[in-house]
This record gives sequence, structure tokens and C-alpha cells, in this order.
Amino acid sequence: MATTPKPSRVQSKAIQKADTLIEALGWIRKFRDTTTVIKLGGSVVEHADSLRHLLVDVVFMSTLGMRVVLVHGGGKAINRAMDAAGLAPRFVQGRRYTDAATLEIVEKVLATELNHDLAAKIEEYGGRAMSLNFLSTNVLFGEPLTLPGPAGAPIDLGYVGTVTRVDRLTIDNLTYAGQVPVIPSMAMGPDNQKLNVNADTAATAVAAAIGAEKLVILSDIPGVLQDVNDPESLVHSLTSTEARRMIADGTIAAGMIPKIEGCLETLDQGVKKIHIIDGRLRHSLLLEIYTTSGVGTELVRDDAVGSSAQAQSAAPV
Repeated sequence: MATTPKPSRVQSKAIQKADTLIEALGWIRKFRDTTTVIKLGGSVVEHADSLRHLLVDVVFMSTLGMRVVLVHGGGKAINRAMDAAGLAPRFVQGRRYTDAATLEIVEKVLATELNHDLAAKIEEYGGRAMSLNFLSTNVLFGEPLTLPGPAGAPIDLGYVGTVTRVDRLTIDNLTYAGQVPVIPSMAMGPDNQKLNVNADTAATAVAAAIGAEKLVILSDIPGVLQDVNDPESLVHSLTSTEARRMIADGTIAAGMIPKIEGCLETLDQGVKKIHIIDGRLRHSLLLEIYTTSGVGTELVRDDAVGSSAQAQSAAPV
């Protein structure tokens, strides 16, 4: 009887790579022709090497037939530009107070310079991308946002808005043509007044409007942790009910609360899955989407648990 030859060390490494590709095959089949919205935070943009790997991942996903939409913020770059202009940033309940001078900087840095740079980098890495901003085609429309104050009176946030309408047709036409729409977190409000929008809010609005299969939130945290001081306590999967319970018992606290609450609202609007991952981890996007274990936290609706488990068991080949 013929014996299986023992592979050399070099061959073993090559076989491991082949096994990884085979594992990915099931997920590639599953997500081909589906839409994923990726929210890119300013913290990831600041890491040049991480950003390069991330955008290469985006090109890879698009090449495999996934329709990808990129929505981005740029808080740290805006802070630097404000500092250079002698302006001190001011935040109200976690949102940047935006007066006329700040709005001008936000548009220049976020909606023009950074937006064009991200699209250009995707093209440089072999993909196809389109900047969607006030100078080309704006796809986000909104209204001024007011928050309730301690005494019930509305808090003035300046030119800060929330998204009320998304131009789905433009986004769909681009993704069907194999292009990656790159969308800054700004919206056009009433009377053509430009508005600064929280990037998480913008990404969730886009994902819900276009019926995305997935929303991936890239940040500088690995996901939801049982213990914020222990990265090994990462929770890989959460249902809506489990996430609400972790908010109630204090496991999910501080700045993670509005992020998770926004995710839960987006699930209620029809998006099937939301992933929170550390965008600074090399190829975290591919590892989360095309491997069985993933590297972040996946949030799903309660009624999607059965189908999700079935898909996991069936996906690897």
C-alpha cells in the first residue's frame, strides 16, 4: 500500500496556506454578490501600515465579487488641522461641536483630502473606487441634530447632523460595476447647509439604506470584552439580547454603549450581521470575514442565531 510522503518544512508551510484558502472558499461562495459596508475610523487612518493592509483587503474582497462600500471618519486629522488653525476642539456628549470655522476644516480635511486619498490608494492597490463627496456626488442627506439637555432643553451642537436619506441608487450602481464607493461622514442638510455627521451614525445609515449583508466597524479595539483589561476575554459572537444584558450589567460600559446601541438599531433595520474589529491588526478584515473563528465580535439578531450556526458549519470545505 502506498504511503503518504512526509512533506518538507517548506512544503508544510505551503500546505498550511492551501488549507487557509480552502477554509476561505466556503465563505467566498457565501458572500459573493452580497454587500458589506465598512466603517473606517480615524484611529485606523492614522496607522499608515494598517491602512495599507486594510485597503488591500478591500481590493481583495471586491475582486472576489463582494460589493464593498467604505464610509470613513477622520477625527485625528481634523484635530491636527484645527490645532494648526489655532482652534480648540470641543465635544458635547461625544460629538464634535461644529461652528462655521470647524465645519470648513471638516469639509476640507475629511470630505475632500482624506476622501480623495482613500479612493486613490484603493486604485493604486489594484481596485476601482469612486469618491462621493460635495465636489463629486453627495449621497448623504440629513437634518441638524439636537440632543436633550439635563433640564430637557435642546443642546446646540452647531452644524452637526444626522442622516435622514441615502442615495441608494448611486451607491448600488457603483458597486454593481465593481467600484468601491468611498463616502465621508458629512451630509447635505436643508437649504444646502453642510453638516458634520458622526462616522458610526453615517455607516449604520448607509448599511440600513442599501440592505447590506454586513456592517464592519473598524476601530482601535478588538471588539466586546468581558474584561476591558484582558484582550483574551474577547466575546466572538453576541445576540441582540445578550448585548443588551451586557449593557444592563455593566460589562459593556462607557464609550462602547453608544456604539453597541447603534449596532442594535442597525440590526433592527434589517442588516444581518455587524462586526467590530481592531483595524490595526494586519488583514483583520479578511480574517474576520473569510475564516471560521474570526478576530472580533459579531453581533446578530436573535432570530438569526440558528441560520448563522448552520452557515458556520457548512461554510468550510
